[in-house]
Amino acid sequence: MKWQANSFLENRIFDCRLVKDNLINSRGGFGGALANHQRCNYRAFQESYPWSSASGPDQRNESGYPQRVGSYYQTPRPHPWRPTMGYETIELAPIAEHPLTNQLVHPNYTPPSLTSEPLSFPNLVTAYEKNPQHAARTALYTRYTPSEWINSCISTYAEADVNRHHSERLRSEALRLMRETDEKTAQSQREAGRRIGERITDVTFWRNELNTELEKLIAESAILAETKKSVQKALEDTGPPLNVAQECLYHREGRMSIEKVHDHVEKSLLVEIDNLRASQEKLKALHDKICKQLSDCRSAQFALEDDLAHKESTLGIDTVCHQLSNSSRGINYYGGIEKYDPTISTVETWASASSHRINRSQTERGKSSQLRSDSEAMMNAVSTAVWDCWSNSNNSLNKRAAEMMEAKNRVQLHLHKTQQEIFDIEKNIELLRKAVQDKSNPLKVAQTRLEARSHRNGLEICKDMAHVRLVQEVCEIQDSVSNLHRKLQDAEMQHQQLLKTKANLENDLKNKTNALFIDREKCMGIRRSFPVHSLIKY
Repeated sequence: MKWQANSFLENRIFDCRLVKDNLINSRGGFGGALANHQRCNYRAFQESYPWSSASGPDQRNESGYPQRVGSYYQTPRPHPWRPTMGYETIELAPIAEHPLTNQLVHPNYTPPSLTSEPLSFPNLVTAYEKNPQHAARTALYTRYTPSEWINSCISTYAEADVNRHHSERLRSEALRLMRETDEKTAQSQREAGRRIGERITDVTFWRNELNTELEKLIAESAILAETKKSVQKALEDTGPPLNVAQECLYHREGRMSIEKVHDHVEKSLLVEIDNLRASQEKLKALHDKICKQLSDCRSAQFALEDDLAHKESTLGIDTVCHQLSNSSRGINYYGGIEKYDPTISTVETWASASSHRINRSQTERGKSSQLRSDSEAMMNAVSTAVWDCWSNSNNSLNKRAAEMMEAKNRVQLHLHKTQQEIFDIEKNIELLRKAVQDKSNPLKVAQTRLEARSHRNGLEICKDMAHVRLVQEVCEIQDSVSNLHRKLQDAEMQHQQLLKTKANLENDLKNKTNALFIDREKCMGIRRSFPVHSLIKY
């Protein structure tokens, strides 16, 4: 035996007796012609082998390589100390069903695939002397070499290594998949819990908003109900003065002769009656408006209470869901529940519905507040009108001087208010002028910045957000200055109008002061039997 240092397979040196040429030329009687004849017979004899294509179809594929039946696998991460290995699953072509060996084949047995005559294979030990050529062929084609045996062992080891490597990779991938699924499930559960917590926060926010708005609406409804009572009382209080004025007109019809004059007293009484009837109509219409507004407030209150009850129920359910965990009691499977969608709204429509109810309540509260203000203003106006007409009639009957005194006092009051307003608007004009002057420096700064940034070079002259904001700032300052100038012009015009009004009031006050001296001693009368001043107080 002889081995090479750089080879894994054994290099076998055959016995010289088993070589074909030596077998043919071993006897002296065989010469050149006999040797050629033996070679020809040897080539013809090859057709009788089972793996020969002469007697039947080829058992192997055309390429001579085994057929691949699986995928090609290769180590994904080669190591520096080990080359990249690859393996594939192949289908091995089976050998002949009846191999031709000396031990297993009967000398007279003929396989079905052979078309030639059966051969007799002598024993290798005794056949050398009888037929050396046949003994050499049998030794070469019916035995495996040590190199083939070593290659077979190496293939078996490589296949075992590949299978173990594949198994280890499958185990590592399974462990990684288990960790990933556990982490993904835990993360998904935490995310769902966080979303439910956010939902609880949203529901709590809207619950508090609805509760606050409901309390405000109830308080506003109570105040409006008190206003309704006041309006009803004012409507009832306008009845007695109307009866008194009508009775006064009835008694004045008993005057005789020239005394039946259509004087200022009679005109005052007629105006008083008309004013009382108009006031009653206004108060009645206001009473109907208040009743309708109370109905609208109750409807908005019902919507808020209904939404608040739903929010409370939802908050309880979401709180229980937020507290559930993997170890909680009562958890169970509900197959197909994820495919059932019972929702009837989205997040936007849900929030918009609550916002719509709150906005409706705020609108109703605004209407109620405005209605209360209108009611107070109307009752004050009615009270003032009734009192004025009553006072005018009393002054006409009792004492015209008192009427002149009251008119004088009112003119003085308006004059005082006008003077105060003139003083206030003058201060306002000064403030507007100062505001216009104060806008100059910011405008200069913005325009200076724009001018300085216009000197940038190349592509640096970019219409960035700073440039857009500076242009917007300049436009805003210019608009502000324009608005201030317009407001300043309006204030100056109003100042001139107030000065004109002041002059008119001073002139009127002068005339009434002169008329007071004339009417104080001439116009006397009484109408103090009915205490109207104690009735009309709201």
